[in-house]
Amino acid sequence: MAAGASGGKKPKKKWSKGKVKDKSVHAVILDKATTERLNKEVQSYRLVTVATLVDRLKINGSLARRALRDLEEKGVIKKVVGHSKCLIYTRSVATE
Repeated sequence: MAAGASGGKKPKKKWSKGKVKDKSVHAVILDKATTERLNKEVQSYRLVTVATLVDRLKINGSLARRALRDLEEKGVIKKVVGHSKCLIYTRSVATE
């Protein structure tokens, strides 16, 4: 009887709050260094999307869309798929 009275109660299980992802800080204005990287590196990318620019150059999504539009006008990249949700570009190879 003494053994049953002393034990048996377990503490309540503590549930974890889940994993917290660090919030990344992306640039919202193209500075000179980012513009130079954009013009130099995008020519070597086979697949150019908004997500690739955001990931590699650490710029904002709206800034990446604007940069893609400007690069297409210059002829550096050409559009493959022009859907409203996902714009896919590839590098422009000069046919000689």
